[in-house]
Amino acid sequence: MNAVVQLPVPQRDPQATRVTLAECVGQSVRRYLEDLGNSDVNDVYDLFLRELEGPLLREVMAWSNNNQSRAAQALGLSRATLRKKLQAHGLL
Repeated sequence: MNAVVQLPVPQRDPQATRVTLAECVGQSVRRYLEDLGNSDVNDVYDLFLRELEGPLLREVMAWSNNNQSRAAQALGLSRATLRKKLQAHGLL
């Protein structure tokens, strides 16, 4: 599924009401890379995937009121896979 998720913009501009998930991630990646400056960078792709999974799981579990079946369905995972990932991130 390639749906674009729209999230509320955390600012007070009444004209801007929504921002895409891609825009949020893009801003975070840009800030991270700017903070690195001229430092050597390795495995940024794997780093971002690892760093994103924990907060994603935590927020989807909160959204689902800790209903693992609902969270697994929303994430497109089996419940068993979700449980393994939750355990790996210390969320169980």
